[in-house]
Amino acid sequence: MVAVPPLFPVHGPAPSEEPRFRLSNVPWATYVVLRDTLEGGNLRMTYLEGELEIMSPSKGHEVSKKQVARLLELFCLERDIPLFGYGSTTWRKEEKQRGLEADECYSRGEDKELPDVALEVIVSSALLDKLDVYRGLGVREVWLFEDGAFRVLSRGDAGYAEIEKSRVFPEVDLRRIAHYAGMKDQHEALRAFRAELRGS
Repeated sequence: MVAVPPLFPVHGPAPSEEPRFRLSNVPWATYVVLRDTLEGGNLRMTYLEGELEIMSPSKGHEVSKKQVARLLELFCLERDIPLFGYGSTTWRKEEKQRGLEADECYSRGEDKELPDVALEVIVSSALLDKLDVYRGLGVREVWLFEDGAFRVLSRGDAGYAEIEKSRVFPEVDLRRIAHYAGMKDQHEALRAFRAELRGS
């Protein structure tokens, strides 16, 4: 009897607190059906030219991303910077064969076709190149938050390059947000950051 190769070869999962696995040779239509069908679940899917990574974020991952989001939103509110938040909306483009969900994403000023900034909290290693996906989608900046520090990447003709501070939100001191994001007590972190912003 001849063994039939799997329709979508599976790579992984890698041992981690954030289970991840990768499927190969996944048609676009299958990705769309999977993403739309599992919309209510706490799963992140990254699609890149027929490769599909499925990941379940850990508690630590979600706590960090939510705390960073709350701090950024507080900063923008206190400084009267118009901010449009999209949460972890699915962004996809069939013509580019790319799709994903950011941890959090925002546009400055108003609702736009794509967010200006995507936030990625890194707790475990991705199986696909998410920056390649973001590049194909056309997102201006990606903020990577890993080990308590930010890296800001700006999209150019050749891909993403690291820059010293955000061009979309140049007023934001990400070192201060990282400081308060590291505090265990979320409420106290927000109160302390608000007091700092108000100069007291």
